[in-house]
Amino acid sequence: MVAFPQSAFAPLALGFFGLGTGYLIYGPQELIGWPSRDERVDRAMGVWGIWMPGFCQFVTGTILFIGLTWLQVFSKTPAFYMAALAFSAYGIHWFAIGWNRYRGGDPRTNAGMTVAFMVISAMGATVFFRIADWPVGLLFVGLFAVYFADFFAAIGVKLGERALGLFHVAVGGWLMYLAYAVAVDFALGYHWRV
Repeated sequence: MVAFPQSAFAPLALGFFGLGTGYLIYGPQELIGWPSRDERVDRAMGVWGIWMPGFCQFVTGTILFIGLTWLQVFSKTPAFYMAALAFSAYGIHWFAIGWNRYRGGDPRTNAGMTVAFMVISAMGATVFFRIADWPVGLLFVGLFAVYFADFFAAIGVKLGERALGLFHVAVGGWLMYLAYAVAVDFALGYHWRV
């Protein structure tokens, strides 16, 4: 068996950055109606949804799963399993969200998805608060709020869409902080997330 050295450089910042970018793109439209929706805007937002939150998180989750299971190069921290699950699932779901927006799909079908993603958000909050990683635990609380609001947006409650936009913008800002903190922690030895 070939043994690989441990790596301290899990691609967490990439996943945080990708999702945060997606939230900061989608949020203003949901919150304040900017830019106004039309076919061109929906296609552009669909492309962004697929590539930034979708692809960045999917790559992050895939690297984490492979690093944890096949190569065993990441810390034996069990919470990395939760991170791999979350990044993979959220990334794949953003492929669907982006594609549906790009193609003009009916958003009502998101209602069932939001229930599943509230569950995974609750799992993440449970895991990260339990290991005292409150910045990431707080992220999962924010994600739960996103999907709670998204449920009401999906079933046509106008206030749900505004709440979704508010949570997208707020959680997007928190994700930018997490991406920044992880990057400077890894690159410069800082301890911003403590």
